[in-house]
Amino acid sequence: MFTLKLSKLGAHAIKNCLKAPLASTARTLLVPLCRNENLLPLIHQRFSTAAPDKAFEKQNEEKEKISVTFVDKDGEEKYIRVPVGMSMLEAAHENDIELEGACEGSLACSTCHVIVMDPNHYNKLEDPTDEENDMLDLAFGLTETSRLGCQIIAHPDIDGIRLALPAATRNFAVDGYKPKPH
Repeated sequence: MFTLKLSKLGAHAIKNCLKAPLASTARTLLVPLCRNENLLPLIHQRFSTAAPDKAFEKQNEEKEKISVTFVDKDGEEKYIRVPVGMSMLEAAHENDIELEGACEGSLACSTCHVIVMDPNHYNKLEDPTDEENDMLDLAFGLTETSRLGCQIIAHPDIDGIRLALPAATRNFAVDGYKPKPH
């Protein structure tokens, strides 16, 4: 019942919930919702029931993607557009790029090892975690700018990044299992 009423309130009410004094019951249910970091971006979005404007959608779609070039072991390049927030492993799978990712991005292997070709782009990435460094130690052809593709998340600062795929990977799966992207 409360959820139904909350959904009818809309983004405006949620946005103002932090400002307005609430009854103690409503406060315990609504304030945690408002402080949820996953919901905050929704508060600032505009909602409409009108048909979407195709030109506006295309413009937004382009703003929300970055350019990424994958270079395979033979030197062939594949240019793709990657949505902001997507990992390079997911982007590779969606675009039929031979980046294995045997553990499906759970930081349990090094089969999505990539080499960031430009040190300037490498320096714009978040520092690798200890877990990522542990997996990189197992990677074939490790370099100073090696990273795991599952840990490189698309954001505007790395627009134009070039990623080289190593000549081989080390997959410790006994049967050579290669997961298919979902």
